[in-house]
Amino acid sequence: MIKKDTQGVTFAKGFTAAGVKAGIKKSGNLDVAVIYTKTQAVVAGTFTQNKVAAAPVYVSKEVVATGTAHAIVANAGCANACTGQQGLDDAHKMAQIAAEELGVNANDVIVGSTGVIGVNLPMDKLEAGIKDAVANLSADGSGNAGRAIITTDTHSKSVTCEFELSGKTVRMGAIAKGSGMIRPNMATMLCYITTDIAIDQALLQKAVSGCVEKSFNMISVDGDMSTNDMVIVLANGEANNAKITEENADYQIFFDKLMMLCTELAKQIAADGEGASKFLTINVKGAKSFADAKTVGMAIANSPLVKTAFFGEDPNWGRVICAVGYSGADMVPEKTVVKFGGITIFANGTGATYDEKALAHVMKEKDIVIDIELNMGQEDATVWSCDLSYEYVKINGEYHT
Repeated sequence: MIKKDTQGVTFAKGFTAAGVKAGIKKSGNLDVAVIYTKTQAVVAGTFTQNKVAAAPVYVSKEVVATGTAHAIVANAGCANACTGQQGLDDAHKMAQIAAEELGVNANDVIVGSTGVIGVNLPMDKLEAGIKDAVANLSADGSGNAGRAIITTDTHSKSVTCEFELSGKTVRMGAIAKGSGMIRPNMATMLCYITTDIAIDQALLQKAVSGCVEKSFNMISVDGDMSTNDMVIVLANGEANNAKITEENADYQIFFDKLMMLCTELAKQIAADGEGASKFLTINVKGAKSFADAKTVGMAIANSPLVKTAFFGEDPNWGRVICAVGYSGADMVPEKTVVKFGGITIFANGTGATYDEKALAHVMKEKDIVIDIELNMGQEDATVWSCDLSYEYVKINGEYHT
């Protein structure tokens, strides 16, 4: 079972964390986080596909390529993106400072940043913050670490799960941030997952990549892809399970639990979209391919007209079927069925007769399910999104460099 749990990244054996105030955020809130395992962990990760990637993305890719890591250091308030050679130097310096404080190799330190693009890191503040965070590492520090990486989020996202593998208890926990600039592939999001499972690095990477594809890559708040996104998993082996070295039954159990954890975090991120008042689950069924199903779901999720209609609690099915039609996926209007909250509102190529009071009740709910039945094949996909409100415009209109 996946739990919303403040133990987060310190739930698994051997992990400590901390979050401190370094004065990087203008708000004065927590803004530097460190996550650490004394036992060297195997590491896997996925990163933004934006060609304008931030400096910490390049540095962290180098660490993942080595296959091992001891720590993650992250800051909020400054993205260290589009900052040239100075940005790369600063990202490497972040890792070096943390490494020296922890007594590990800099090649074993993942680096993450989030915040305003085009601004250099205040390295004096950041150095003091990293040293402070390392000094305050604890088994109950995940809550502060989670709060230290958020920007426009209304809250930190934190989950845990526990499961059995061949008689051994395995734990996994995570923290994540993300609220705006949310679209596949991934989002303006940092997600850090820790686990005490013993697993081969290549298999960990395969599991992470597979889970991200059908979780974090299935959400959209505003259709914008960020420069800093990453999902990192550290596995330190302290559960002492029989090491997973092949895709056996234990691997499948782990994969399924990781998928559940990633899906829960993805849904939390979509629900916490900037200014959101509605959480939208878009189920696309009966597509010719998974790619078609995802394409349809994303067309609906990214449509400003659809999103504003749901904010206004207007069951404007015309905007939805329009998005399905222009998505590029194979569809036939006469075969397509559209439902809001289980109520059929479009079928046989035209609007359906429905109970207006029942539909009005659906539109007033915070969580709304949109079903698109294409009846073209056997493939399904689910996309998670939110509405587009006045508050979204306000938040981003006031978010200055």
